[in-house]
Amino acid sequence: MLSGCTNNQLEENTPAVDTTKKEHMLWDFEKPEYQSFLQHHNATTKLIEQQGNHKLQVIFAAKTHHESDIEFVNSSTWNWQALGNFAFALDIENPDKASTQLYIKTVDDNGRAQSRSVVVPAESNNTYYIELKGADLNTESGIRSNPPSWHSSYTPVLYRGGEKNIDVSKVTKVTFGTKGLLADKQLLIDNVRLIKPTNFDTEYLVGLVDEFGQNAKRDFSNKVSSTEQLLAISAQEQRQLKKSPVEGRSTFSGWQAGPKLKATGYFRTEKYQGKWSLVDPQGYLFFSTGIANVRLANTTTITGYDFDQKYIKQRAAGDLTPEDSIGLNTAPKAAWPSRYISSELRANMFNWLPDSDDPLADNYGYRREVHSGAVKKGETFSFYRANLQRKYQTRDEQTLMKKWRDTTTDRMLSWGFTSFGNWLDDDYYQQNRLPYFANAWIIGDFKTVSSGNDYWSPLPDPFDPVFIKRADITLATVAAQVNNSPWCVGVFIDNEKSWGMMGSVNSQYGLVINTLSVNATQSPTKAEFVKLMKDKYQDIAALNASWNSNIASWHEFSSGITVKNINKQVEADFSTMLFHYANQYFAVVEQATAKHLPNHLYMGARFADWGMTPEIRNAAAAHADVVSYNYYREGLNDDFWHFLADIDKPSIIGEFHNGALDSGLLNPGLIHAESQHDRGVKYQQYMYSVIDNPYFVGAHWFQYIDSPLTGRAYDGENYNVGFVNVADIPYMPLVNAAKEVNQQLYQRRYTNNAN
Repeated sequence: MLSGCTNNQLEENTPAVDTTKKEHMLWDFEKPEYQSFLQHHNATTKLIEQQGNHKLQVIFAAKTHHESDIEFVNSSTWNWQALGNFAFALDIENPDKASTQLYIKTVDDNGRAQSRSVVVPAESNNTYYIELKGADLNTESGIRSNPPSWHSSYTPVLYRGGEKNIDVSKVTKVTFGTKGLLADKQLLIDNVRLIKPTNFDTEYLVGLVDEFGQNAKRDFSNKVSSTEQLLAISAQEQRQLKKSPVEGRSTFSGWQAGPKLKATGYFRTEKYQGKWSLVDPQGYLFFSTGIANVRLANTTTITGYDFDQKYIKQRAAGDLTPEDSIGLNTAPKAAWPSRYISSELRANMFNWLPDSDDPLADNYGYRREVHSGAVKKGETFSFYRANLQRKYQTRDEQTLMKKWRDTTTDRMLSWGFTSFGNWLDDDYYQQNRLPYFANAWIIGDFKTVSSGNDYWSPLPDPFDPVFIKRADITLATVAAQVNNSPWCVGVFIDNEKSWGMMGSVNSQYGLVINTLSVNATQSPTKAEFVKLMKDKYQDIAALNASWNSNIASWHEFSSGITVKNINKQVEADFSTMLFHYANQYFAVVEQATAKHLPNHLYMGARFADWGMTPEIRNAAAAHADVVSYNYYREGLNDDFWHFLADIDKPSIIGEFHNGALDSGLLNPGLIHAESQHDRGVKYQQYMYSVIDNPYFVGAHWFQYIDSPLTGRAYDGENYNVGFVNVADIPYMPLVNAAKEVNQQLYQRRYTNNAN
């Protein structure tokens, strides 16, 4: 304990903090004070002694519980405001032979939470810090995770979401937990303390990127220093690539050595020996393993430059493609004289950008809108595409893209994948070499509703005739691209919509609660909810008796109400309304798919695990041929996936990934590995958990190419989640892990003969 700063002074809401000290101990576990703050959820703790020093051993019961955590909770609050710029720090030892991803959340008394995560390497003992007050927390760089702004030997815990700036004068709890693991984990923590920075890096966002789009400030494996090196690596790889499916596969990568079922000429689903399966056009069992987002649309990053808007063609009301899915969209040459710096912060990140007359200037683009970042619009650049130009030594668009597509498909076949994943560039659709999935978003000028957590965008109003029309137009467009190809398995429509969050009535039924508050004349969905309740209760008095409410009339109900007291009957009615909404959405999309793509499967809406409810899943199961989920964890934990037996539908993982910081990137991704080797280990663990599950018919990794170092243009994602890096060089530990999984795929799935 530091003199001049006792535990109690920091634990109570008092300003008595010695701001001259660089470190302020909270708990070193040598005394029992910590016990009054410690709480457990699916975890156990005990003190252990190591060489006369006590540490807190935490056992996370992660195998049987989707979430497991411990919390330090203050029934009052902690006041850390007087420290100025500071971080929460602790020592963490991992004695196990496997890495562990740890989620850390700091919460104030208003419920605002700063969420972070970090990987604790196997057999390691390090100090980690969580910045709670500092200049970087107020810097909008357009990068999902900035490089560290502190000079420190400690490991920063990466920002993940929530509020960057919570009220540090009224902190109520700090949580340490795990999510979605396949085995129990143990960690030893010690010396929980507050620390102040000793030295800042004032240029931590300056000169980040070299001419190849790589981290200019770090060395790492396969870092390219010349075009000649890039050409040599490419030539060596090309000599090793195959151009046909692995041995034992059918034309469409099905299990040729397995049973021959009914062949329809297109993909279909069937439950075979108690396991849901896809069946390929020739009648062979098919399990879809592949990589999603094989396209260049997400390879650009914001440069910090912009143009006079009179030169930029703006989006039209009838556009069918979201801005994030459009290609380069390069500004015209006439715009270049008006080019100016719109963000010095962004512009200073790059050590090199090509001049307008440089051949590599072909790789500039433009985003007319972004989801989040340092600017709302602006010039972009694709270092990945520039490296393709260097690699293939051509500026000709048609030649360049054909070489890229051929190499990519050769890789997929050589690595043993059975298909592509979602968001495939539609130029692959008629390649007829590897099965694929078509995709689309339904966008347009239709009315919307809100769940209260509209992360990507508000939800569509499926009762609006404009939505129904846009769904029809969208599926007609997809059908024209697919051209009735038997290589197309099916179509995904939309992605990760904020349908509702489990955890509370308000978050689960936010869509209903918010819609009830608006006027039915302005909301087709609200009008449907009014009709549902009128049909059930007939008289407003009957509804009031059931809801314990005091609504004057159906007119008042229609005009907009706020439901304050939610009893069991209200909750049941909310559930009915939410299902009714979702049922309409999925029915509309199903009908449009059946009309325009009658031979192809409707693959659902790609639920995020944080944004779905039982009502939404049940509605999807009633209409989709396959229900799709994006699930970013280390594997399928039974505690979370118990609902699969209830809906009993073919299911598919639309997205999962992991990444590591030894790539030179600044953020590993949503799931952290300690190294490229560990990425391969985690890939195999995840895939085996899917292959061994009887309800799943496939799983797709997200994504093919690493995010740009300085963040993708639309939202700043800067993850090491590619099978290839920005120089188009494969991560071989991950590739080799995937090849091993794919080699034994069908034997493991259908004969339980895992090697």
